[in-house]
Amino acid sequence: MKRVLWVLAFPLWVGAAAPVPSDGSRASHKTSAALADALARTTEAEPVWVFFRDKGPEGTVREASGVATLTRRALARRALRGNGAGVDLTDRPVHTPYVDAVASRVARVRQVSRWFNAVSVDADAAQVRALESLPFVERLDRVRRYRRTDEEARSADGATRSSSNRGRAYRLDYGTSLAQMEQINVPAVHDLGLHGEGVIVAVLDAGFDNLPHEVFAGTSILARRDFVNGDDDVANGIDRGEGSHGTSTLSLLGGFKEGQLVGTVYNASFLLAKTEDTTRETPVEEDHWVAAAEWAEALGADVISTSLGYLTYDAPFPSYTFQDMNGATAVSTRAADLAVERGVVVVASAGNAGPDLLHNTLGAPADGRRVLAIGAVDASGRRASFSSVGPSADGRIKPDLSAGGQGVKVAGSRTPTTYQLSSGTSFACPLTAGVAALVIQAHPTYTPDQVAAVLRATATQATAPDNLLGWGIVNALAAVQAPAPAPAVIP
Repeated sequence: MKRVLWVLAFPLWVGAAAPVPSDGSRASHKTSAALADALARTTEAEPVWVFFRDKGPEGTVREASGVATLTRRALARRALRGNGAGVDLTDRPVHTPYVDAVASRVARVRQVSRWFNAVSVDADAAQVRALESLPFVERLDRVRRYRRTDEEARSADGATRSSSNRGRAYRLDYGTSLAQMEQINVPAVHDLGLHGEGVIVAVLDAGFDNLPHEVFAGTSILARRDFVNGDDDVANGIDRGEGSHGTSTLSLLGGFKEGQLVGTVYNASFLLAKTEDTTRETPVEEDHWVAAAEWAEALGADVISTSLGYLTYDAPFPSYTFQDMNGATAVSTRAADLAVERGVVVVASAGNAGPDLLHNTLGAPADGRRVLAIGAVDASGRRASFSSVGPSADGRIKPDLSAGGQGVKVAGSRTPTTYQLSSGTSFACPLTAGVAALVIQAHPTYTPDQVAAVLRATATQATAPDNLLGWGIVNALAAVQAPAPAPAVIP
């Protein structure tokens, strides 16, 4: 597929660097204690965020690294659906001398974030102390990780869950993917002539190991990036990380093989980001996710679909807790909300930790205030037992919406004609993200908050949302045909 070649540079003429407010210390007491505790237990370098005070000293802002790289499409989307800020200081690249100074003191620089004015690095205890002494370093924090569990079960190949739509009135033959599509009323929208044309969807996942699969024969892939290995190969190859999960989620969006599997927005264009390293006890680094979100936004993505989550970390390192699922703590959550501010609809799987009578079981970034967290239901519309629940730690209803996530037909990884049934909120997420993309195609001026509002207003529990299924199962036809929602009030 042809790559995006129309990236332009736009200078930001800012008179002075904007400092980050400081509490007078290079690292908070809580952060310092956590880092000291973790790093004292190992002689190896560990992942750490390094946040800078500004984007360069007075007088150098217009010089080195003085441009932001955004596509014309990204700028147009911001103007159309963003919060009106346009291009600002957060879009400026991180000051190169700061990055170089940090790089000279650590084992490795992993990712650079212009939105957070930070870098993630691998550093040991002595290197952390050296970083704290740098005058331009504002604070340090941990890079969190998440261990993915085995709840996303797969059946044997064949995927014979539902019957074909022979005799139905739909223009396409959905094969045995019909049930999962009918449940969210997508075939009726396809018959209206909406299939995702003109919409760009970014898929942030574990990698995509079987793009030669027959369902992707006509899929438009604009760009690919492996943030784990630092290259453009999102398949397995010789790189770290196994990518069958991304293959499956992408097929629910962009797959098309009549009589077998039809995705929600098979005529959309896609950006593929590999963000998970599955070789080391299946951790996912949030810094990869942040970098991928910035990359996708800059290339003009309208929707981000991410079937990943961040919550628990292998001992002895500290994990997020349910109290941290408050929409303001996890760096992936904060990055997701920043993407929404820039006009991108962000859709995330709620998680597969099941219910807890005492607290939420969400994983970031599903806790985001403006992120659509998606729960899973079975073929009859009942909540899947593994689907995570809310509310968020600050009392908001979560998940937001639901879709099929149990026994969902997806493209497999063994051969170009392999299919399988899979379960997890990972699969409810792309189904819902596709519906969001259809709403954007039908109503290009809708902001992300308006898209969220119309999806909630037309779902099955619109009048009585709860913390099990949110506002209920999405209804694509009702959403694209509903009246324009009032401007949303941002919590």
